[in-house]
Amino acid sequence: MYRMEIVKMSVQGYIEADREKIRQIRQKYDLSKDEDVLALFSALQSGEIQFESSEGRRFDDLIYEKASAIRARERESRKPGPDKSSAEGKGAGGKNRPPNKKAKVKKVIVLTKKELVLRRISMGVLLLLAISCLGYFGFYCYESFKVDRENRRLARIKENETINGMYKDEVVEAQVGEETRYFKVLEQYKSLYHQNQNLIGWLKIADTIIDYPVMQTGDNDYYQNHNINLEEDRNGALFLDTDCDVKAPSTNFIIYGHNMRSGKMFGSLDQYANEKFYRNHKTIQFDTIYEEGTYEVMYVFRSRVYQKDEVVFKYYQFIDAYSEEEFNSNMKEMAAISLYDTGVTASYGDQLLTLSTCDYVEEDGRFVVVAKRVE
Repeated sequence: MYRMEIVKMSVQGYIEADREKIRQIRQKYDLSKDEDVLALFSALQSGEIQFESSEGRRFDDLIYEKASAIRARERESRKPGPDKSSAEGKGAGGKNRPPNKKAKVKKVIVLTKKELVLRRISMGVLLLLAISCLGYFGFYCYESFKVDRENRRLARIKENETINGMYKDEVVEAQVGEETRYFKVLEQYKSLYHQNQNLIGWLKIADTIIDYPVMQTGDNDYYQNHNINLEEDRNGALFLDTDCDVKAPSTNFIIYGHNMRSGKMFGSLDQYANEKFYRNHKTIQFDTIYEEGTYEVMYVFRSRVYQKDEVVFKYYQFIDAYSEEEFNSNMKEMAAISLYDTGVTASYGDQLLTLSTCDYVEEDGRFVVVAKRVE
């Protein structure tokens, strides 16, 4: 019983509030004037004025009916009638006078209550989508900024002789065939190698955004979503195929990187599809941590990841050539699908470099640039 009393009091409170609201509306709007009725109707539709009780909703319905009647009259008045222009254009004494200009009335779209609710829901959904897109765009820009900032930091470390001089010489022992050999880490990479021993080199294409460390680990998936600091990062890092060996070395070094829409990593590599871009960027600098190297672009082509049982040239399987015949066969395959002829060729024994990234021209597509070492 007590609970029912509270509910009744709450309902009565809404009714009293709506009555006061209606009283104020009648003071502000003259409901005998069409323009005031339409203005009030517009305020009700926009949600500027809202009611909470049945009494308020009855008043809302009343304004809706009045506005509908006014709109109907306006439509009726706009129907074509007899041409009165000649009569209206004459004044006393038969002199011409300009016709009266019709007063402009602001258009108001009349919606049913159901349409109004649906419109408000749609606007709410669109607003949420806009906020979500804005948030994603902001996060994307921030991630891109972080990559740039971190890469500049790494580049400064690489070029800082003082920092690198603080570390003792790094010498790596490796078994090459039946021989034990020792490889000294280049001075400019000592600090970065000390930070992460997965560092295997540095790739740079002059006058482009591509100027990154290259990593290598036993898992080709790891650096697809981790950076040099071993942090999860959707940009990933450039990484050398796990089967490649910079010490032996392999015939072909294959470096992978994401084709980021921001342009980061290998996001600008597909500019090589334009022969004019190639002519201005013919060489690529790839240093292993043990040796500097300059490479000249030979082939640029599109390919894709094939099924294991498909008998077709798979560039990503070409890491070592064990005979001149095998090497020449691979060169012939790449030359056949190259987008243009660079005039550059390679011979058995040359060191090759392959850069590979995703290509969205087809499903599982890849964009590939192949170069040979010249220095």
